[in-house]
Amino acid sequence: MSLKVPALDPASLTPRTTSGYPEPYRSRVLPREKRALGDALGLKTIGINLTTLPPGKESSMRHWHSHEEEFVYVLSGEAVLISDAGEQVLTAGTCAGFPVAADITRGDGHQLVNRGTVPVVYLEVSNRDPRDQGYYSDVDLHFHGEDAPVRFTRRDGSPF
Repeated sequence: MSLKVPALDPASLTPRTTSGYPEPYRSRVLPREKRALGDALGLKTIGINLTTLPPGKESSMRHWHSHEEEFVYVLSGEAVLISDAGEQVLTAGTCAGFPVAADITRGDGHQLVNRGTVPVVYLEVSNRDPRDQGYYSDVDLHFHGEDAPVRFTRRDGSPF
């Protein structure tokens, strides 16, 4: 059976295996795979990725957003959620949500880490806001937004 939009088989999408992070952060997340379900379905205000995170990799650097909320739902495997609350194990059928930071200077940085021996597969969902910036808890990194002339700098604005 062949599906047509508004339906699709995620396996039919070519996964994105790149990262916008500069080194040394890029190698901490790759090789991960993201299938952009929202893009493939023509969604403009909601981003949805089907993400596969191999053992030993991180979903991102621990971060928070200025204008985007995030939600993750684990489909298979086991991920360690690291946030200001500490570490929690997420297994298939569990989820986590991350509201916009009330105080952008002190958001609750979060990330998933695969410390297991099998890939973790999860959905990540967020609103798409062109004003969004990303702030990082543990590394000298700042995300300036998808449309910014320079997407990533150090916290002081200097280039990589």
